[in-house]
Amino acid sequence: MSIVLSIANQKGGVGKTTTAINLASSLALLGKRILLIDLDYQANATTCMGIHRGSFDKSVFDCLTEEAAIPDVIRLTDNPLIHVLPAKTTVEGIEEKIILNTNRDFILHTQLKLVKEDYDYILIDCPPSLGYVTTNAMVASDGVIVPVQCEFLAMDGLTQLLNTIRLVQAKKKVNMETLTIFGVLLTMLDTRTSAGFQVVNEVKTYFGEKVFQTIIPRNISCSNATFYGVPVTEFSPKSKSSISYQQLAKEVISRNG
Repeated sequence: MSIVLSIANQKGGVGKTTTAINLASSLALLGKRILLIDLDYQANATTCMGIHRGSFDKSVFDCLTEEAAIPDVIRLTDNPLIHVLPAKTTVEGIEEKIILNTNRDFILHTQLKLVKEDYDYILIDCPPSLGYVTTNAMVASDGVIVPVQCEFLAMDGLTQLLNTIRLVQAKKKVNMETLTIFGVLLTMLDTRTSAGFQVVNEVKTYFGEKVFQTIIPRNISCSNATFYGVPVTEFSPKSKSSISYQQLAKEVISRNG
């Protein structure tokens, strides 16, 4: 049985997609079978895994409106251990369609039952919002990874995210299921200034042992890898960012027991 992890923070630009694709790639390097679900309307995770947006008709959003089943939408990648449930950028009224469903919070949860046995880890790249799409991701998940950028006002808005997690925990409790904060990931640390380290201390003080030991540094290799549409673990395997994500993958596995 796979473990399902949402990568969520309603604040944009904190490294959700970068974390999703590089954690997927790093876990695959360790021999794990991965399903990467792209729930972000920008569909960047889809592109960065080498899937052309015009190469498929149905996307994850068709699964959320129950117009398609997940097994029929999953796409293969160049890495045989990584499959992708892709997103499309041309999505209109998805939240309005979901809200009409009486089972609206559990659509993805129900759909994933069809494929969970096929993977070791299912990673969900969430959109920068806390609407029904993100709620579906969390209800379907066992845990949430929260990327936090090591910059000023990093904690801003996290209270709202934590409140959403608590609401989802209550929903899952009805089904005798749980949702945990699997880990808080510090990202984009600029080691040349003290400001980033102040954020590190602030986040560690607030979240304690939930904070991953691995910290993702700000590194040009990550930006370049995204430009070329590949994970940094493939683009520049020996870069600081690549090594950090590989360390994160080991930490994720160790937390999973």
